[in-house]
Amino acid sequence: MLMCVTASHKNASFDLLERLSVGAEGVASRLIEHHECIAGAVVVATCNRFEAYIDLDEPVTAASPVAFEAATEAISLTTGVPAEELRDVFGLSVGTAAAEHLFAVSAGLESVVVGEGEIAGQVRRSLEAARANGTTSSELERLFQRASQTSRGVKNRTPLGRAGRSIVRLALDLAESRITDWAAQRVLLVGTGAYAGASLAALRDRGANDVRVYSPSGRAERFARSHALDWVAEDDFAAETAIADLIVTCTTADHHVVDAAVLTSGRTLVAAAHRAGGAVQLSAADRLAATPIGQHDLVPADACPIDHHARQLVIDLGLPRNVDPDVATVAGVELLDLETIRIHAPLEELQATEVARSIVSNAARKFAAVAEERSLEPAVVALRSHVHTIVDAEIARAAARGDDGRTAQALRHLAGVLLHEPTVRARELARNGEQAAYTSALSALFGIDVDLPAASAAAAAAAASAPEAADAAS
Repeated sequence: MLMCVTASHKNASFDLLERLSVGAEGVASRLIEHHECIAGAVVVATCNRFEAYIDLDEPVTAASPVAFEAATEAISLTTGVPAEELRDVFGLSVGTAAAEHLFAVSAGLESVVVGEGEIAGQVRRSLEAARANGTTSSELERLFQRASQTSRGVKNRTPLGRAGRSIVRLALDLAESRITDWAAQRVLLVGTGAYAGASLAALRDRGANDVRVYSPSGRAERFARSHALDWVAEDDFAAETAIADLIVTCTTADHHVVDAAVLTSGRTLVAAAHRAGGAVQLSAADRLAATPIGQHDLVPADACPIDHHARQLVIDLGLPRNVDPDVATVAGVELLDLETIRIHAPLEELQATEVARSIVSNAARKFAAVAEERSLEPAVVALRSHVHTIVDAEIARAAARGDDGRTAQALRHLAGVLLHEPTVRARELARNGEQAAYTSALSALFGIDVDLPAASAAAAAAAASAPEAADAAS
């Protein structure tokens, strides 16, 4: 059975999502260790959601509430968020509903910006992380692969897939009212991951070409070389924040990278160099196309006085927050964070969203149908084994009487013909939740007793009791 425990921008504050994101990478392992009925787990943690997809090796009726409590406790222990607080916000979906939710998430239908493109990659990377940590399962693999296929279907068949729908681009759209000429902006990009790449692409689309990159983890040089940028060394970071017109942060650091102290110290450094009449060393990066390696980008001090009345915009796309809210206390600084961006998210394009939801629902039903079809595989295998054992015995008798092989060929062909219809019927009955009818027939006709997997057995029992429940209701 599949289960999803989720908190998102729709039911939780960004403060809570930020706290959940700390230690999120250890949640899947903790989930598997925490309860014996959890066979696999994949955690999707992004800037506006935290979700744990869990594969339970138990029937729905018995395991769902128990697994929810186990998951809540495990997530609390790993992230430090009290379990009581999590119970108040966590949403729960089970079975087909869990699959449909993931498909909708991967297609961008549950994002702050409906139809955003980055989420599909984040979902895919979550599965890759689970593989690396050994926490995935065959059913979760099938679920996430189908989610990727569904997101591509939505992208190809609806306007929601057009380029430009993302939190990054929405943030820059909001910045348009403050920036008249992108080409004149000096931009500091903090981060080197997938979001940094998307941010850089969006900046360049708007005409920004004076961009430098800084990485608190020391990856700036590699990112800069691959994207033809200058990079900023640790010692030059504060000064660079002081003279950047726009700072965009999108790192996975678990601490504030930019705060009021950094901005203030940077301004002090630049102002002191300006008063001394010297050059201000602003970046340790090399201008890749124009200067020899090892030379710094030197800006004359008289060319970069700090205007404390000028507006400086800081866009924080990180979760946990990369920017301390206290930057807003620094003169001229304006902060645009995820919560502000969410408030300004555009309304859904209703028709396109309806089509996308239909695609997602159909994909979830097909996913569930395949799972149900597979639920009777043990019964089909048992029937085929029973028939082939009888056929093999008859072939052996024929061979003992000197048969030339034609009897064996005829018997094997007959067995295939006879087994075709029971195999087809098994798929049909399983899709309709009538596993009990099939297993009962095998037992009555051939004496074959089959133990179905737990979830399948629960579905079969539910199907068998449905008529009784209907009679009782009437």
